Amino acid sequence: MKLEVKNLTTGYGDTKIIENLNLTIPEGKVTALIGANGCGKSTLLKTICRIIRPMDGDVLLDGKSIGSYGSRELAKKVAILPQNPTAPGEITVRELVMYGRAPHQGSLFARTTKEDKEIVEWALKETELLQFADRGITNMSGGQRQRAWIAMAIAQNTDILFLDEPTSFLDVSHQMDVLHLVEHLNKTYNKTIVMVIHELNEAARFADNLVAMKNGKIQYEGTPHTIFHNEMLKDVFGVDSTIMNDPKTDRPFCIPYSTKNYSHTAREV
Repeated sequence: MKLEVKNLTTGYGDTKIIENLNLTIPEGKVTALIGANGCGKSTLLKTICRIIRPMDGDVLLDGKSIGSYGSRELAKKVAILPQNPTAPGEITVRELVMYGRAPHQGSLFARTTKEDKEIVEWALKETELLQFADRGITNMSGGQRQRAWIAMAIAQNTDILFLDEPTSFLDVSHQMDVLHLVEHLNKTYNKTIVMVIHELNEAARFADNLVAMKNGKIQYEGTPHTIFHNEMLKDVFGVDSTIMNDPKTDRPFCIPYSTKNYSHTAREV
């Protein structure tokens, strides 16, 4: 399923954050949008998945404007996990994941089918949540809740999955759990995944394609091996870095240093 951004201008109200941007998302790959705070990466993601309406230009899904799809039709093709989602009331993990089947049901009050139940069980299994399926979502750890939301998203059974900062506010162990799950969904089921992520080394480790943004523009795009270098990190993030190669993953990683020169003078007391 081909996803293209054509001459896109978008923002909030009358304020333009992104102007005349073009991008093609590689099919069956993990793409990470990276950049400093305020660079436009979340705005781009929200516009691509139709949370924000473009001011100009378009987003094309299989050659068709994403704005021309009906909501139910689009939800059968793309799934979205926004930042900091909240569950409706006191529901169990299984009930939350079942919400992912809504686009495939005839109406709000449609009966749950055998296929719905099988896909929900599959989503719970893939996210390693079967043993917690009947637990209240509010009684889960942060990492478990995030996996439950991902389970709901993959229960939509779409080819494309959008994740907006899926590791925010998680400790390093739960960050790895979520990103290994993302990797598994891509490698095993060939899902196209687009995610906004702040951790640079995690982006380089888990993404096949990096899109580095600055001031609403794409400054660099390519594989981690081709664009994850000191010039990019200094230009986009304002840091000098030592770049090394992880012998276990064969992916680059960085040790960043601030470019600011703080001079400290003694103060008499």
